Amino acid sequence: MDDASPFMAALTLILRLDPAFLSIVGLSLRVTLTAVCLAALIGLPLGALLAVSRFRGRSVVIVAINALMGLPPVVVGLTFFLLLSRSGPLGSFGLLFTPSAMIIAQASLVLPIVIALTRQTVEDLWANYREYLLSIGMGPKQAIMTLLWDARFSLATALLAGFGRATAEVGAVLIVGGNIAGVTRMMTTAIALETSKGDLALALGLGIILVGITLLVNALAFGMSRIGVRHAG
Repeated sequence: MDDASPFMAALTLILRLDPAFLSIVGLSLRVTLTAVCLAALIGLPLGALLAVSRFRGRSVVIVAINALMGLPPVVVGLTFFLLLSRSGPLGSFGLLFTPSAMIIAQASLVLPIVIALTRQTVEDLWANYREYLLSIGMGPKQAIMTLLWDARFSLATALLAGFGRATAEVGAVLIVGGNIAGVTRMMTTAIALETSKGDLALALGLGIILVGITLLVNALAFGMSRIGVRHAG
C-alpha cells in the first residue's frame, strides 16, 4: 500500500488541478512551444535555402549542422550562461534566470534539427521538381516557398521531433533558468529536484504528464507522416 501511495497522490495532484502543478506544466509548454516556433521561423527557410543552394563549403556546413543535432544540452546551457551572465556580452539585457533565457536555449537545441530535416526533405523535392520549377520561371524565393508548402506534412513531423527533444531537455534550461519555483521551474527540472527531495508524488505526477505529452507528440508525428504519404500518393 505504501508503494502505491505516491502514485495515488500523483493522480490526485493531476485530477484536482493543483495550481502549483499546473503552473509548472503551463510554463513548460509555453517555453517549449515558443522555442519550437522560433526555431521554425529561422530553421525552415534556412534549411530550404541550403537545399537549393550550391556554394563552396556547403558540405562542411551540412556536416556541421548534422553534428549540432547531437550537441550536449549542458554545453548549450553553459554557453548561454556565459553570454547572458552579468559579465557576459549580453548581460545588460538581464535575461539570465528568466523564461526568455530558457526559450533561447531550447530554440538553439531545436534549430539544428529543423534545419537538417528541412534541408533533407526539400533537397529531395528539389531534385525531382527543379527543372519544372525553373522552366516556369520561378525564382529562388518562389521555389523555396513552393517546396516548403509541398513538404508541409513532412516538415510538421520534423517540428514535432524538435518539440519532443525540447520537452525532454533538462541540462540547458536548468543552467540558464535556475529552476526557480514559480518563475523558471519546468517539468523536467522539477522532476529532478523533487525526486532528490523525496517528493515522489509531484515528481510522478509531472512524469505522467510528460510521458503523456511524449506519446501525443509521437502520435501526431505518425499521423502527419501518414497524411504526407497519402498526399504524395
